[in-house]
Amino acid sequence: METLTQIDQYRQTLQTILEQYCHTLNTNDTTTTQLIINHNQTRYLIIEEGWDNIKRIHHLIFDAEIRNQQIWLHHDGLDHGITDELIAAGIPKTSIVLAFHPPHIRPHTGYGI
Repeated sequence: METLTQIDQYRQTLQTILEQYCHTLNTNDTTTTQLIINHNQTRYLIIEEGWDNIKRIHHLIFDAEIRNQQIWLHHDGLDHGITDELIAAGIPKTSIVLAFHPPHIRPHTGYGI
């Protein structure tokens, strides 16, 4: 059996978790929640788009990037956040950077810096 590299594990884990979130969030008939992954599988976005009567809906729910052998969480607008699920999937806390915190705060979060 072929073993996954660390980056492949991160890619697979992110995609699986985020696809589940999109499936859960797609319960509204007027908006669509989509997972967008760039061509080299290093950037992961979830957006919601559609209409609420005459108001256009288009916003970012989630933004993560695989950078320097770590998962950088730029924006996590998911209800409970994704960090617990990443850790449960075997990704070490030191490999998760809470990039939405300023650099001087990150060493105090218990996550990667």
